[in-house]
Amino acid sequence: MKFRTLALAAAIASVGLSSAMFTPAAHAQASEQFFPVLVYRTGAYAANGNPWANGYVDYLKLVNAQGGINGVKLSFEECEFGYATDRGVECYERLKGKGATVFQPLSTGVTFAMTEKAPVDKIPLITSGYGRSESQDGTVFTWNFPLLGTYWVGADVAIQHIAKQMGGLDKLNGKKIALVYHDSPFGKEPIPLLQERAKMHGFDLQLLPVAHPGVEQKATWLQIRRDRPDHVLLWGWGVMNSTAIKEAQATGYPRDKMLGIWWAGAEPDVKDVGAGAKGYSALALQHGAEPNSKVVKDVLALVHDKGQGTGPKDEVGSVLYMRGLISAMLGVEGVAAAQERYGKGKVMTGEQVRWGLENLNLDQARLDAMGFEGVMRPVKTSCNDHMGAAWARVHTWDGGKWEFSSDWYEADASVLGPMVNDAATRYATEKGIQRRTAEQCAE
Repeated sequence: MKFRTLALAAAIASVGLSSAMFTPAAHAQASEQFFPVLVYRTGAYAANGNPWANGYVDYLKLVNAQGGINGVKLSFEECEFGYATDRGVECYERLKGKGATVFQPLSTGVTFAMTEKAPVDKIPLITSGYGRSESQDGTVFTWNFPLLGTYWVGADVAIQHIAKQMGGLDKLNGKKIALVYHDSPFGKEPIPLLQERAKMHGFDLQLLPVAHPGVEQKATWLQIRRDRPDHVLLWGWGVMNSTAIKEAQATGYPRDKMLGIWWAGAEPDVKDVGAGAKGYSALALQHGAEPNSKVVKDVLALVHDKGQGTGPKDEVGSVLYMRGLISAMLGVEGVAAAQERYGKGKVMTGEQVRWGLENLNLDQARLDAMGFEGVMRPVKTSCNDHMGAAWARVHTWDGGKWEFSSDWYEADASVLGPMVNDAATRYATEKGIQRRTAEQCAE
């Protein structure tokens, strides 16, 4: 199967940009750190996939414009997989031998497929805000890094937020909460956590799957109108999100009783609905739209104003653009951390970058220095904790823009911890994996 790279005219046409913007960097050479970039710029999820990819690539360009990672320049190549797991795996197989630094699958299904490949190929996986929730346990999932949060984090914070709106966790007893979810590994991932919370607090959890790509939801929303759940959680992606909000509007379900995961809380999800989406809220994976942040101003000045921007200038700083930009930053900082141990100014191997990602310490001073002040909270990983942070907040669509509407929430470790441990233990037993010891972690 032939894949599109940055220079292919078809991919360029799909986003309406000039070919000059998508000229790929040369394949990684000895002096370059190579970043494979899995994207979906075409198909049902392109409206959401494009800004993420543009933010990711723009950040790599920004690092180069600032001199690289201690002088090491970055190269990259895109591979279009259309959110199809088999094509995503083929992208991985195609690009892994080019000196890949780290893979970011941008798909929970692809993450599941790559989880067994990464230890063999010794290439780390960053799954920021998606992937396997139990991969937070680095003693079992040595090569997986669900940095910033997992879907169990998202589900836990969602229940905390709903409970706060109702006056406390005890007020959940006897209530109905419906989960409208993409019928895929992505959509199913929060279910165990929600079931655990339902047992703890006595609410009725209704599971309503929606088939890919999510444009047929009339029956789902008719059921919601009939059952009248107190709240609806939306675990969607791409066109599924705007369709859900439109169906809620059509059936009279109040948008202020809907709460989406962070992949259902960006501009493409609401802009076509406009005022009809007013009051709809979604989790934010720490950040929201950040047009006034220093890092965005740096991108505009050093990349876009130089004619090197990857996508439309007016999308820089939007929600999914920032998600891609932050994802790239996490990979770059993994390389920087590795260089502190293995040699500044040197190209790092995947194995060395894995060590760097396991020893990230992005404190507030470091974040501020990179231009992320006010955008996100510190991240600190370890051998045991490959996630590094469990914070989220909520933003609400006011009819024209996203506005933060909650304080920070932290997922409850007393709930998540045992679930992560149990699921990781089951996986280790099934795959014959020995947990790393404290001595092995210190190596």
